[in-house]
Amino acid sequence: MGRDHKDPGITGVLLANLGTPEAPTPAALRRYLAQFLSDPRVVDLPRWLWQPVLHGVILRLRPRRAARAYRKVWTEAGSPLLAIGRRQEAGLRALLARRAPGAAAVVLGMRYGEPALGTALEALRRQGLERLLVLPLYPQYSGATTGSTFDAVSRVLAGWRRVPELRLVADYHDFPPYIEALARSVREVWNREGEAGRMLFSFHGVPQRWIREGDPYEEQCRTTARLVAQRLGLEEERWAVAFQSRFGREAWLEPATDATLRAWAQEGVRRADVICPGFAADCLETLEEIALQAREVFLAHGGEAFRYIPALNDSPDHLAALAALVERHACGWPGFPAQPPAPS
Repeated sequence: MGRDHKDPGITGVLLANLGTPEAPTPAALRRYLAQFLSDPRVVDLPRWLWQPVLHGVILRLRPRRAARAYRKVWTEAGSPLLAIGRRQEAGLRALLARRAPGAAAVVLGMRYGEPALGTALEALRRQGLERLLVLPLYPQYSGATTGSTFDAVSRVLAGWRRVPELRLVADYHDFPPYIEALARSVREVWNREGEAGRMLFSFHGVPQRWIREGDPYEEQCRTTARLVAQRLGLEEERWAVAFQSRFGREAWLEPATDATLRAWAQEGVRRADVICPGFAADCLETLEEIALQAREVFLAHGGEAFRYIPALNDSPDHLAALAALVERHACGWPGFPAQPPAPS
């Protein structure tokens, strides 16, 4: 028997992140990378050209190397990204229950791996989903992240007889509560341990071609960094933006994170802080590539002190910023304000 059509149903908040392998093993990495690197939003080469390379070369070589990297950051709770994501899910659910009682259900879904987006959406449908707010945990928009999430959600909904009212948070790169949460996380470290000579804002890289084709990612990354630097009162010469995680042979955004840190050390910079404002949760790219590899680069070329400032993860400031973001984008829906609240 169907639900009473007078029942307003629920608003579902889908927290979406990139995903993670199930275990730090070559077999698990092979499955994960096969899904990730088969996404045409991630690698947009012609399928007839890319698939033989992917399955004939990359998936034979890369999983073993990637598994070694994952083992360095794996925890008793499993993948850092998934463990943090679960805490973000529970924290946001509890916060919204206090701020908008009964208004929303929150579920976590991963674009690749588990819990899959389809599984998360089905869980919301079983609760009586009428309105869906998709919140990709990517502050800066890119077609490879937010765009790909939209594609995947759309494919799931295409199989539903009844599609919920749908809203998508495309980005929140300049959302004041998010900017303030980042700045406060830096201040807390500085208050405990002192300031560094320079701060590097490191973002995941993308091909330069994507920017020429209209992706706003680079501009939004630079805007985030500038706003945080302004909140911190940093002079221009004390901070910079760089890009990490290059893949493939074509030109990617520059400057590169490792090259920037190497140059700083050689110039005589002794203390460096690195923050990664494009990552809502710590993961391989922050805990291994930055906190370990980038540290080695800086210290090996003359630097004396390197500090990675953690992602916002499930900090109270971050959860409050996410709740404010939900309230802004869900305005007018049952249980939420009629007008977007002013960001604080």
